[in-house]
This record gives sequence, C-alpha cells and structure tokens, in this order.
Amino acid sequence: MKALARLWRRLPGTAKAGVIMLGVFLLIAIIGPEVTPYNPSVTTPLQAVAPSGAHLFGTTQTGQDVLSQFLIGVRLTLELAFWVGVIATALAVIIGVTAAYAGGLVDELLSLLTNVFLVIPALPLLIVLLGFLNGTSAGQGQLPVILVLSLLGWPWGARVIRAQALSIRSRDFIAATRETGERSWRIIGFDVIPNMVSLIAASFVNTVLYAVGASVALAFIGLTDPNQWSLGTMLYWAQLGNALQIGAWWWYVPPGLAVALLGTALVLLNTGIDELSNPRLRDARSATKIANRRVWPTDPTPVLGALNGHGGGLAGLARSFSRKSLIDEAAVGAGNTEKAGELT
Repeated sequence: MKALARLWRRLPGTAKAGVIMLGVFLLIAIIGPEVTPYNPSVTTPLQAVAPSGAHLFGTTQTGQDVLSQFLIGVRLTLELAFWVGVIATALAVIIGVTAAYAGGLVDELLSLLTNVFLVIPALPLLIVLLGFLNGTSAGQGQLPVILVLSLLGWPWGARVIRAQALSIRSRDFIAATRETGERSWRIIGFDVIPNMVSLIAASFVNTVLYAVGASVALAFIGLTDPNQWSLGTMLYWAQLGNALQIGAWWWYVPPGLAVALLGTALVLLNTGIDELSNPRLRDARSATKIANRRVWPTDPTPVLGALNGHGGGLAGLARSFSRKSLIDEAAVGAGNTEKAGELT
C-alpha cells in the first residue's frame, strides 16, 4: 500500500484523472450486470418512454430498458478492449523484441511483416473478415471481433518496441551480460523487457483505446453480433429505431457519452504514463524561481532590456535570451531601488 501511495503521489494530474475515470467504468463493468433492473432483451408495452422512476434511462422503441443495456454494454465493451489489448500487446512485444535482439535476416523478415500489416487498409479488411465470419457458425459472440482487431492492432506497438529494444541492446550492461554467458531468452526476459515496462504499458493503453473505438464503430455499422449488448450495439439499434428523429435522446446519449468519456480516460492515462516515464516531460511539470518569479521550462524565455550593456553582435543577442539576463536585470533593479532610498 505504501508503494501504491508513493506511485500515486508521483503520477501527474492527467494520469490521476484518467485513473479515476477509468476506475468508475471498471466499477460499472464489475457490478453493473449484477444490478440490472430488467432483462435488457425483454420488450414491454412502454415504447420510447422518457427517463422515469421505473426506467432511469428510459426505454427503447420496443420497450427495452436502456439502463440494463448500458450496464451490460460497458462490461462487454471493456472486456473486448482488454483482451484485444493483451493479445495485440503480447504480439507487439514478441515480434518487436525478437526483431531487435536477433537482428540480421530475422529482423528484416519481421520488419517486412510489420510494414505489410501497417500498409494494409484496416477498415476494409475488418469489414471483409467480419462479414465473412458473420456468415459462419464462428461469427457469433465477441471472439471474431477480438481476433480480427488483435491481428490488425499489433504493428504500431511492434515498431516502437523494436526501436527501443535496439537502443537497449547496444548498451554496456547487455554486452556485459552476454560476456557472462547468459542465454538469449534470459537476457530478453530479465534485462531487455523490464527496461521497457513504461513503453509496453503505454502501448497497451493505446491498443485498448484503438479497440474501444474500432469495436464501437464496427458494431454501429452492423458488423458484429447484434444480440450482444455492447455500447456499439446500443448505438446500432438506436440508429435503426430512428432515435434521433423521434427525439429519444435517452436512447443514444448514454452509450455515446460513455464512449467519449472512456476514450478521454484512456488518453489521459496514456499521456500521464508518457510524462511519468519521460524525464523531459516529467521535469517540465516543475518550475524554478528566478528573481521572485516562477519560470516553467516550457515557457518562452523573456527578452529583457535592450542589447546595451550586454555586448554587441550575436553574443549580446544570445545573452539577452538567457536566464542569466533575468537574474542580472533583477540585480540591477534592486541596486537602483537602494540608490533611490539613499537619495531620499
């Protein structure tokens, strides 16, 4: 708990906001299906009823409870995105690290495979594959969507992980480990991968974000199983039921807002991980005090005073942009104040 508390204090504000928002969705996903007030698939005579005490999120055009669909939809969407993130990140780590560490022909072949998947238009391929699977017995449930999204979601992470692994492979401690006779799998598992934990975590979060957006888009255009109540399926049925035309805003606003907030949480978390792992971004959050004034590293350096007294030419111009000019200017101002006091 103390380690978690220290880690929480070190997290930037963006990461804390992302963790809190994502935690709310995880809580809904865990307890949501257990507290659904109705069966989300059962129709009732209450068609397109606005939110009320009996139906907090209203009902659909066929009388189905929107809140029950929402609570189950959050779990299915997060479950799908999580498995896509795990599978795609594992493929990215295996292919990226193997290509970087092995080098030579293996690196060329794996890099060629990565480039092939990168140039393939993802959306048309997703439509073709899912359209084909939906016509077979294997097209039911979320498994086809997970497999297809995982197959197309690993190349971006693999490229970044390969580049980082190449940098780590050339360091002295890896050469020293090789000289001691350690096996390659042990070097990769205990020396290379542990030095890329933050990068792998950022790649996982980014892949989960990709999976959420892609799965919702595919469900919205009807390429997934419509009997599975995900957030995208809710939007799909809302579109078919002309929810926008009949003014049933309670039908499409909750799933749409949930997708937007979930994407925002993942983006904030990913940005926070980058700030935590990158020393330059981490130092950019701290300010220094110069001449009783807070100066942030990302602030433009002020130009104080004319070039007179700073020397002429490029040297004087360069010095006028430095922080030392700010200190000197403050010292001159303090000296002028003392002289004015003595005269008084």
